[in-house]
Amino acid sequence: MAKQSKANLKNIKMQAASEVGVNLNQGYNGDLTAKQAGSIGGQMVKKMIESYEQSAK
Repeated sequence: MAKQSKANLKNIKMQAASEVGVNLNQGYNGDLTAKQAGSIGGQMVKKMIESYEQSAK
């Protein structure tokens, strides 16, 4: 994966975590519950779909 893609994905992850009220640390986040991780992942998917739809217009 290109450096720019990784950076974009990290930004989406941090923004998604913030929107669902989960504090992420830089680096290790193994102390998250499955519910928290799932909430972040779900929000990331929503954001990526929205981004794709915006670019397709």
